[in-house]
Amino acid sequence: MRYDVFGMCNALFDIQAEVTEAQLREMGLTKGAMVLIDQEQQRRMVPRIYSQIVNAEPGGSGANTLIGLAQLGGTGCYTSHVGDDEHGQLYREGLEARGIRACLGSSPGETGICLVLITPDAQRTLATFLGRSQNLRLEDLCLEDLQASRYLYATAYLWDTPCQKETVQAAMGVANAAGVRVALSLSDPFCVTRHRDELLDLIRTHVDVLFGNQTEAEVLTDTDNPHDAARVLAEFSDVAVVTMDARGSLIRQGAVVHEIPACAVKAVDTTGAGDMYAAGLLYGLTQGLPLDVTGRIASYCAAQVVAQIGPRVDALNLDAVRHLRAGGSLFEVCPPP
Repeated sequence: MRYDVFGMCNALFDIQAEVTEAQLREMGLTKGAMVLIDQEQQRRMVPRIYSQIVNAEPGGSGANTLIGLAQLGGTGCYTSHVGDDEHGQLYREGLEARGIRACLGSSPGETGICLVLITPDAQRTLATFLGRSQNLRLEDLCLEDLQASRYLYATAYLWDTPCQKETVQAAMGVANAAGVRVALSLSDPFCVTRHRDELLDLIRTHVDVLFGNQTEAEVLTDTDNPHDAARVLAEFSDVAVVTMDARGSLIRQGAVVHEIPACAVKAVDTTGAGDMYAAGLLYGLTQGLPLDVTGRIASYCAAQVVAQIGPRVDALNLDAVRHLRAGGSLFEVCPPP
């Protein structure tokens, strides 16, 4: 296979800022959620948090996951759509510098921007201007690369615009026909609420591996606890994953449930935790590792990003990953702070 994972998501230039809960309320934002904003709203918000910006870099959920996969030693190709502006060029260069093949369409206009607003409790709230990313279309896909990948990884964020939704559905059809396994991230509870019926139909027909946090999984399955949510999701897909923050995660395949502990770290910023967990899980799956080992690697990866500002780490401790691959304990590589 040419690539371990072919990723699809919004190409967004991330701007991270440390804010107060009062500022979120003033901007009409719900803490911990993602809201779509237009260009005018974005231009009004940025000056209000400009002095609190702590980081800016190419991002978006899917790109964060592919970059994490590359840090682990995996190979990836990423597709989205950018504008013909400086951010679009920086986005392309940023992916390629991190070892990801950038299969990006482009058109006149502005590249998407995501304002990542971090409150003192380490929660992140996202205000997203999709920009040109919502123009993702079938002709942007590098179909030969998709067909030569082990996994297609997509996010439910793509259901927020008709053009993107049609494109990812077509990509999943190509993947299914080529024997490429399909993994889907539920992305955001409000996104799940908006598209619940469509997502359920999609999962039943196209998805092999499903990721979601506890809230997303419970909304999708209409349950009130993570174990029931994982059980229902495992009826729809081969592997169901439910993350539970500091309580770890559940990985279920059929009737077999793996309870994965979380690494005990001091949380500074939860931005990218789910993305890095997905990177670790996809790495383990593409390497053919047992699900319990895969889960421990995913938990370790998520903990490293939570302990610092920003959605990615500069480098992962690959010795720790090798220790986990060999069956080592998570607590040996991630001792309590």
